Amino acid sequence: MRIGDSSGLQALLDLQSDGIRTDEDIFVGVSPEQPHHRVFGGQVLAQSIVAATRTVESDRPVHSMHGYFLRPGDASEPITFGVQRLRDGRSFSARRVHAYQKGQPILSMIASFNTEAEGLEHQAPMPDGLPAPETLPTTADILGGIDHPAAQDWAFNRPFDIRHVQEPIYLHAPEGGERQATNAVWMKTLGPMPGEQALHRAALAFGSDYTLLESILRRHGVSWVTPGMSVASLDHAMWWHRPVRVDEWMLYVQESPSASGARGLSTGRFYQEGQLVASVAQEGMVRLPEFRETTVLERAKLSVAKAAVRRLDKRRR
Repeated sequence: MRIGDSSGLQALLDLQSDGIRTDEDIFVGVSPEQPHHRVFGGQVLAQSIVAATRTVESDRPVHSMHGYFLRPGDASEPITFGVQRLRDGRSFSARRVHAYQKGQPILSMIASFNTEAEGLEHQAPMPDGLPAPETLPTTADILGGIDHPAAQDWAFNRPFDIRHVQEPIYLHAPEGGERQATNAVWMKTLGPMPGEQALHRAALAFGSDYTLLESILRRHGVSWVTPGMSVASLDHAMWWHRPVRVDEWMLYVQESPSASGARGLSTGRFYQEGQLVASVAQEGMVRLPEFRETTVLERAKLSVAKAAVRRLDKRRR
């Protein structure tokens, strides 16, 4: 299965159900082909939201979710989604979703749904003075000519058109004054999507995981092809503020307020036609070879060596 356009994305988010229910509603989803055989985190987020949405009244769109990535997923295996109906109140509903493979959860999420209502309104302003998306190169323009499975997958097997405002860090790290803990991209699906707002919100969760950790890498002059680097999403939170259409251009502004302990935090905001439509936060693991942890054996050898030095010092005295 390939998902290089919006029809592929719709098929991916069309979960199957046999009406099975214990204390959970059960749905099953599949994954597209991946060169590294690991499931993309944004895919599991989006599918989990679709599963939860199917157990809620249609007038209650998802407005927030908090999820933890527990294990890497295998793209060659189907994913089973178990939805627990935690609460249905007068205006809010809450659902817990576990995504399972081989009997173990790979993602745990709680999502909240809310009926639309009138209330106070304000938002952080959309940045201005940025280049229009049509003036920027696509991922296919940048990576399409590189004969490598990962480059070809990023260039042609993503359902989103992603265009970086700053110089992309796919192949090259930023230098000097360009090392800011910020990142911005324009994005939309490669083709039209049906009108259901629930589908657009799930698809937005899918796309939100693509570039969110890049603000961390950009700050430290690190590119995606850094040898020996290991990056993984640990958790993901998202809030939908207003209706959105993922098949029209959105500006995704990201920044990283902190990195420490081999982890980095990134936050993001989605704007469409000047309106703030969603906010995102994610912590990710970022490990580089020069900061790798010593193994138990290495620590033991170091301890023995230090003890030998101390004994030698005592003899000299």
